[in-house]
Amino acid sequence: MRPRKAFLLLLLLGLVQLLAVAGAEGPDEDSSNRENAIEDEEEEEEEDDDEEEDDLEVKEEDGVLVLNDANFDNFVADKDTVLLEFYAPWCGHCKQFAPEYEKIANILKDNDPPIPVAKIDATSASVLAGRFDVSGYPTIKILKKGQAVDYEGSRTQEEIVAKVREVSQPDWTPPPEVTLVLTKENFDEVVNDADIILVEFYAPWCGHCKKLAPEYEKAAKELSKRSPPIPLAKVDATAETDLAKRFDVSGYPTLKIFRKGRPYDYNGPREKYGIIDYMIEQSGPPSKEILTLKQVQEFLKDGDDVIIIAVFKGESDRAYQQYQDAANNLREDYKFHHTFSTEIAKFLKVSQGQLVVMQPEKFQSRYEPRSHMMDVQGSTQDSAIKDFVLKYALPLVGHRKASNDAKRYTRRPLVVVYYSVDFSFDYRAATQFWRSKVLEVAKDFPEYTFAIADEEDYAGEVKDLGLSESGEDVNAAILDESGKKFAMEPEEFDSDTLREFVTAFKKGKLKPVIKSQPVPKNNKGPVKVVVGKTFDSIVMDPKKDVLIEFYAPWCGHCKQLEPVYNSLAKKYKGQKGLVIAKMDATANDVPSDRYKVEGFPTIYFAPSGDKKNPVKFEGGDRDLEHLSKFIEEHATKLSRTKEEL
Repeated sequence: MRPRKAFLLLLLLGLVQLLAVAGAEGPDEDSSNRENAIEDEEEEEEEDDDEEEDDLEVKEEDGVLVLNDANFDNFVADKDTVLLEFYAPWCGHCKQFAPEYEKIANILKDNDPPIPVAKIDATSASVLAGRFDVSGYPTIKILKKGQAVDYEGSRTQEEIVAKVREVSQPDWTPPPEVTLVLTKENFDEVVNDADIILVEFYAPWCGHCKKLAPEYEKAAKELSKRSPPIPLAKVDATAETDLAKRFDVSGYPTLKIFRKGRPYDYNGPREKYGIIDYMIEQSGPPSKEILTLKQVQEFLKDGDDVIIIAVFKGESDRAYQQYQDAANNLREDYKFHHTFSTEIAKFLKVSQGQLVVMQPEKFQSRYEPRSHMMDVQGSTQDSAIKDFVLKYALPLVGHRKASNDAKRYTRRPLVVVYYSVDFSFDYRAATQFWRSKVLEVAKDFPEYTFAIADEEDYAGEVKDLGLSESGEDVNAAILDESGKKFAMEPEEFDSDTLREFVTAFKKGKLKPVIKSQPVPKNNKGPVKVVVGKTFDSIVMDPKKDVLIEFYAPWCGHCKQLEPVYNSLAKKYKGQKGLVIAKMDATANDVPSDRYKVEGFPTIYFAPSGDKKNPVKFEGGDRDLEHLSKFIEEHATKLSRTKEEL
């Protein structure tokens, strides 16, 4: 063999050996990697197990047990009595209470038998916080055989220990509910006999009712201690259907105030202290007596709202009682007064048995009477008194404010003039200068409501109207019955320009301003997206049934509804005559007042051919079953399939 061939052969043999060694080492390395990966996974699982065990373990800090979502149920399962504090780490009251709570824990640890004292960080144990309706910190509850008992005493060692020991006794039972339970058998007897009583119509399955229940009971307890007590009652409207129908109960919970059997809407808060304050105010007389002429003079000079005063012989006057009944109907919106003073009657230029409605001096003008009078007799219907007050409650040009907007300025069309409105001494003349320009126009359009409004108070509305950058000191707009808004083109303001604007509106020559997101370029999904500009073309389409959801992007209930709503749209995707739609009501105007949105989500069914009478979804769970049932009950365009949708 030649030296060159021998060399090549040796080189080849060497390469083969190297490859063999590499091949042998490769699987060992892979195997090693796999083993390491398995070990890492096992370590991670062990760490997860350790973390899980840590969560389940009940630790102790300064004698107080630490509970969380993971270990709570397991710990309390076999305990007769447990004291619980729900706290937030950042809460100042909680930090201040901590030393006292530790003392309580040590005292109850020595009790016979020992009573566990625990704390729960409600900001991390969100499941427990929701389960026990924790809305403030610290919240203290006593758990008795798994049932929570609210602690409502002071946060002192003595009171808390005494209450816990009381609850821990073997023969202790929860006190009976103070809230009265009404049925058709006892409703009229109880309600007709009460000077005032608050009645809740509820449904056992209703989430809002469940949330209200503890607050309602707490308010009932406090109000029962008053002299005279103010009773609170409840009616299961799903069982007492005749009572629910009798009082037009269509949603839950519905609360009504009854005075000697006569119902009035309850428009107050729905938490303990709000209910208490509201009912105490409602239990007082609806009309306050005026004793001196000076009071009336002050109303006229410094008042900011309509003045309503009736003059009577005395409280035994039958007309006086009719007036009180009418005042009860409007007591939340207006302040009613009465007097038995002949001096005041003379000043007002009225006789006994007459009601006077007048405006404070700053709202009086040469275009309207100084006052309006009505005879009130024992036979006068309270509805007639109510109608009279409402008719003359507003001046020709009033001051629209956030505090009176919802109560005073609901009538449409409403002509609003925006500028810097200030009735204080230094700025009153300037304010009245512009108001006088509005008065000159308002007198010729009695069918419209006119008002001035401070541009800063209504900055959001001015912006939505496209007037925030107008460069003018005074701007104007008209809000009509259907919810549409019309803005006056920016130009120097005077009576003539305002008159032209109102006249153009009356003739139907103005185009509305609609706050709207951009029209979606692709709207082919099962749920159609509606914006302000497409509301009329989609929702108000007379040829189609439309289910429309008004939502807010930040609303938790809306987010929870989204997958259900998508499934609903997919279910009815083949129905050409039915549209399932949604609209962000925070970013778009709803250009029809028939679709009132007062909370989120709000759902309406707009039937074909009858768009002015949409049906609001109320009372049922927002799940696929109930929403489907709602559609099928009201649809006019459904075509049945083999599956019988």
